[in-house]
Amino acid sequence: MRCSTLAILTTWIGAMLGGTVVAQQAITQPGSIQATAAEYYDSYYSLENAAEPASPSDQPVPPAPAPKPPSANVACPVCGGGGCVECCERDGHGALGDPWTLMGHFDPCCPINAGGWVQFGYTDESNGLFNRHPNRLNNHQSWVFVEKEAVAEAGTWDWGFRFDVLYGVDAQDTQAYGNPPGNWDYLNGFDHGIYGWALPQTYVDVAYGDWNVRLGHFFTTIGNEVVAAPQNFFYSHGLAHYLIEPFTHTGALVSYSVNDEVTLHGGWTLGWDSGFDQLDQGSNFIGGFTVPVVGDATFTYGATAGNFGWRGDNAYEHSMVLKVPITERLKYIGETDLIRVRSTGEDALGIPQYLIWEYNDWLAFGARVEWFKGDQETTLDYFRRVGTGPQVALPPGSHSLYEATFGVNIRPHANFVFRPEIRYDWAPFADYDQTIFGIDMFATF
Repeated sequence: MRCSTLAILTTWIGAMLGGTVVAQQAITQPGSIQATAAEYYDSYYSLENAAEPASPSDQPVPPAPAPKPPSANVACPVCGGGGCVECCERDGHGALGDPWTLMGHFDPCCPINAGGWVQFGYTDESNGLFNRHPNRLNNHQSWVFVEKEAVAEAGTWDWGFRFDVLYGVDAQDTQAYGNPPGNWDYLNGFDHGIYGWALPQTYVDVAYGDWNVRLGHFFTTIGNEVVAAPQNFFYSHGLAHYLIEPFTHTGALVSYSVNDEVTLHGGWTLGWDSGFDQLDQGSNFIGGFTVPVVGDATFTYGATAGNFGWRGDNAYEHSMVLKVPITERLKYIGETDLIRVRSTGEDALGIPQYLIWEYNDWLAFGARVEWFKGDQETTLDYFRRVGTGPQVALPPGSHSLYEATFGVNIRPHANFVFRPEIRYDWAPFADYDQTIFGIDMFATF
């Protein structure tokens, strides 16, 4: 089967799959509600036999993973002698091998790559962020992508592209809601109750040597967490990720790889969360860098400034992410997010902290503790999304919110991951607290 035909077929199958779900869900869903991405098949707990996932902050022009042939020994860097599976099982480490990929199965040499994942989840309470539909099994993401990576050697040119389609309850949070209604994928009549469609990425890349220019609609370079389920350790999302950061942009982004460890990027976009359109004259700078610090630790700074469109004018936002591998299997991630919008008075700060322990290929444990402080309107908006909390007017000024999440990642197969978690949200000023249990599963292809 020719690779171009297979890529088109994959996209069509994904669309038909989503359409089937629409037909099954449209009658029973309640009323309607109101950013990746790099190596989709890896995760925070991947070991040395699989590349560590890079958030858009770490790699502003991220390729999808190329299929790799199975290897008998590559997955066992800490085991000595004998075959990989034998030594890893003896030492208690996993031996899952490489995940199955659609294009790898049909034509691993094809320059066009196609794939995706399906994610289902359950939560017993709403946290006001992505997981707002409790006590039901939700199809969060049925995701299909087609891409060609731009790979340019020194002194040579290359081009690439990427197109993503998303169906599920996460779609309405991933649409270009920074657009006027009815444009691109926002409020265009294709939503069905709490389910919807989104086109989060449609772009082309032009590369020359260490330079890359991206034009179109793409995921943000801001922050540590992302929209794509396989790239996050936790099922739920942090406060700063949802309440401060943009998800997508439309514009131009230039990146330059100084060397294997230092990358720079900068560009211009039509405000925040826009899709080939502009709201309230949105126009802003976006840029940042990733540099090594001590040992294998890295520091990433990303910022946007200007007119954010729907979010307001005369605005500035940044994220700073520090990733520190404490040991071979223990990793710390510290982040701070800040936003200030003079035209609206929005002023918020988020400081999420992560600790991830990779026990083996099959099992990992993680904790996320976060402090969020926002102005009165931002805090009220959060409680409106939760649907519970204080029923009285908040006093003027800023207010603190907190959340702590403890989760486990269980991978019985290289293509399947289960993520149970316990989350505790609280706000002392409002005498508010809530404990939430959630679990999801995603399968990649």
